[in-house]
Amino acid sequence: MADTQATVFLKAHRVAYTEHEYPYVEHGGTALSARALGVSEHEVVKTLVMQDEAGKPLIVLMHGDRKVSTKNLARQAGVKRIEPCAPESAQRHSGYRVGGTSPFGTRKQLPVYLERTILELPKIYINGGRRGFLVGIAPQEIMRTLQPTLVEVALDD
Repeated sequence: MADTQATVFLKAHRVAYTEHEYPYVEHGGTALSARALGVSEHEVVKTLVMQDEAGKPLIVLMHGDRKVSTKNLARQAGVKRIEPCAPESAQRHSGYRVGGTSPFGTRKQLPVYLERTILELPKIYINGGRRGFLVGIAPQEIMRTLQPTLVEVALDD
């Protein structure tokens, strides 16, 4: 399998990971990938590119079966407002196509916010840098490699 920017990053940082391909479906979301991998959607972590009121981009890592409270996130990040980026902006900031966005190996280094409860899981599945491709890693590796800010902003989906 060809390397992606994400797998190059993971190898450079000596992160142990497993590779998982699944048939990508436009707007299939984490429910589809979790079903294909035979894991709980709670263990599939989505990478969301958002921006603050000044247009500064950031990444939020959230359980697949939860939504982000942008109001709580803005408060915890110390900004007035946070909203999802338009797909073109998200691609420009991250270097990844929407549906294939990984927090690892982004074009620009972006601040990362991690839902605290993700660290309670023994293993997570997160995008590996292209559509239909997840990597399985220990969530502590996100702490070690990306130094995210821990937040509590999950809403039930």
